[in-house]
Amino acid sequence: MTFFAAEWLGKPAWMWLAFMGVVLALLVLDLGVLHRDQHEIGVRESLLLSSMYIAVALIFGGWVWWELGPQSGMEYLTGFAVEKSLAMDNVFVIAMIFGYFAIPRALQHRVLFWGILGVIILRALMIGAGAALVSQYGWVLYIFAAFLIVTGIKMFFAGESHGDLGQNRMVRWMRGRLRVTDQLHGQKFFVRQPNDRGRMVLWATPMFLALVMIEIADVIFAVDSVPAIFAITTDPYIVYTSNIFAILGLRALYFALAAVIHRFAYLKQALAVLLVFIGGKVFAADLLGLGKIPPEWSLAITGLILAAGVVWSLWKTRDSAPAAST
Repeated sequence: MTFFAAEWLGKPAWMWLAFMGVVLALLVLDLGVLHRDQHEIGVRESLLLSSMYIAVALIFGGWVWWELGPQSGMEYLTGFAVEKSLAMDNVFVIAMIFGYFAIPRALQHRVLFWGILGVIILRALMIGAGAALVSQYGWVLYIFAAFLIVTGIKMFFAGESHGDLGQNRMVRWMRGRLRVTDQLHGQKFFVRQPNDRGRMVLWATPMFLALVMIEIADVIFAVDSVPAIFAITTDPYIVYTSNIFAILGLRALYFALAAVIHRFAYLKQALAVLLVFIGGKVFAADLLGLGKIPPEWSLAITGLILAAGVVWSLWKTRDSAPAAST
């Protein structure tokens, strides 16, 4: 009982174990039950799976509200909404990676699933480092806030180009240092086959290269999302749980979003405004003499910004809907 009562990063061990248990159960259900067979995930299945993840995330948020109080509950919901929205831009990059490596839809879920395991570890390390910095040096939060404002302004005026993957340094480095097969070998990340001397050696497949690039993309996006959630709350438990639930659900929603992502043409600008708001409210709270902006205000304004971006995108791209569906 002493072990479960011990505190990990400000929360009892049993709370962290409860969260890990939920995530583990979701992963086992996803890969071990729902996707034991290799098949192409359609829009309907993607929406149903995503709905399940969102429902679990909201139920968990309700439990956080009941266990830790209304403020923590509101911070969790705000963080979940922000992280989910910021991760939307990741869909563009994931689709580009799959296209470049010619990963068929039937195999994409396997890459995304194993990518989640890396995300869970990488986000834990980044959030742990961020929590340590903020707890020891409170002024770091202002650096995070300023970074968000600058990033939001740059994002608002940036174009949509993500570059040419063929010229990406990491892709070129992996192809130069690793033995990479020219073709896919089913769902395998590595295969054994002869080299130019006839010896059986280990080769990486394009599936592995796609997995590495998706993990790198998540680290790049985390540079924005981790400071954003710390500007909402500095509670490591709220920061980490809202992050992971948002990412889990987004990977499930990818197959539906990839088909209609062109309809959200102005969402990037809404996300840019959201980053400026999140960073600006850290400074505004000091100017107004508040400890922090009330979480219910943050959640309401976050919802309004995102809703405006979605509605404006759907309105401006309404003429492309019939062509897209065809």
